[in-house]
Amino acid sequence: MTTTVGETGGRAPVSSLADLERAVTERRERPAYGEDALISCDRLVRIFTADGVEVQALQGLDLLVGKGELMALVGASGSGKSTLLNILAGLDVPTAGAASVGGYDLLAMDAKSRLRYRRDVVGFVWQQTARNLLPYLTAAQNVVLPMQLSGRTEGLRTKRQRAARATELLGMLGVGYCHDRHPGQMSGGEQQRAAIAVALANNPAVILADEPTGELDSATGEQVFASFRTANEELGTTVVVVTHDHAVANAVRRTVAIRDGRTASEVVRHTEVDEHGQESVVAREYATVDRAGRLQLPRDYTDALAIESRVLLELEPDHIGVWPDRPKPARPETAEAQEGPEAREAPEAE
Repeated sequence: MTTTVGETGGRAPVSSLADLERAVTERRERPAYGEDALISCDRLVRIFTADGVEVQALQGLDLLVGKGELMALVGASGSGKSTLLNILAGLDVPTAGAASVGGYDLLAMDAKSRLRYRRDVVGFVWQQTARNLLPYLTAAQNVVLPMQLSGRTEGLRTKRQRAARATELLGMLGVGYCHDRHPGQMSGGEQQRAAIAVALANNPAVILADEPTGELDSATGEQVFASFRTANEELGTTVVVVTHDHAVANAVRRTVAIRDGRTASEVVRHTEVDEHGQESVVAREYATVDRAGRLQLPRDYTDALAIESRVLLELEPDHIGVWPDRPKPARPETAEAQEGPEAREAPEAE
């Protein structure tokens, strides 16, 4: 082991060559980032150019979504959430970084692979109800159409088998009575639930939905979201919903907030049972740390402390202290510390 002299004259240990080789080997043997995730985004960048002006919609975004999750993406307009959804749907191509869904590399697919990916791996539900269904087909015919276009044969060889699956999906989502209705004969909520059935037609690994309740009233929106939950619980389909609807965002186990093209925070919810056997949902909010070690502080926190350009960090044994860039007030001493060690060790008077 060798040492170097620091600025203060103290000696700091420097790893030997063997230590460095061991560290490199351990790093190589670690699981790759997102190895077990269904959706993996690693430092994802998307730049749009218009009239010679570049706009960075995504600025090194990291995101992992596990198989079977039901989660929501939230963020202000222009935060990058819809851009991310379009990339995951195979409708757009990222500028840089890495992204994969179900083993498909979204940056490396050719046109044929991208078409197969959109037909078989992902289902998509748009906000506009009229955009999800062909107006001249019935609900059942709309569900059958993706099966016919896919060309997949497992269990769906015949017309009768495809019709049976369409009937099953519409019934499971509570709109079986719309089987022979055209979209113009259905309400907005019925159209959206039929659209979810269309998205599920080819048994995709993931359903992506862009503001699916945005044009619906709250009661109808709850029915539509219940259909996503049904698909998630009964079919095991992973569901990612972009939403501004607080009711939807609060009804999922995990909500990821995107700000300025990066994941900024997550709210994770779980159920706890108290000593009386009563169940309650507990939500905890976390700031996310990306692969580059960047952390976005909540805006209301930075505003409250007038934090603008930089902060002072202090590493403690079990946490990191974050302080505004101004002289930090001295920590108040406890009464025990003020008494001194002699006072603490003195026996109490009888």
